[in-house]
Amino acid sequence: MSSNTVRLNITLPKGLIQTLNDMIGPRERSRFITEALEMRIEQQKKEELNRLLEEGYRATKRESLAFAQEFEAADLEGWDEY
Repeated sequence: MSSNTVRLNITLPKGLIQTLNDMIGPRERSRFITEALEMRIEQQKKEELNRLLEEGYRATKRESLAFAQEFEAADLEGWDEY
C-alpha cells in the first residue's frame, strides 16, 4: 500500500458489492471506488460553481440592465433610424 493512501472500513450494501465484484473483480475494487469518488467529487464541484455563477448573474441582472439603459442613447448615436 502506498504512503499516499489510507485504509478505510466502510459499510456498503451486499448487493452493491456483489455487482462490483461481478463487474471488475475483488482485486480492483479500491481503484474503481477511487475513480468513482473522484468523478463524483468533480461533478459536485462543477454543480456548486454553476450555482454560484447563477447566483452572481441573478444578483447583477438589475445593475447590468440599468447600466445598459443609461448608455443606450450613446450606443445608438450615429445609427440610421429604421
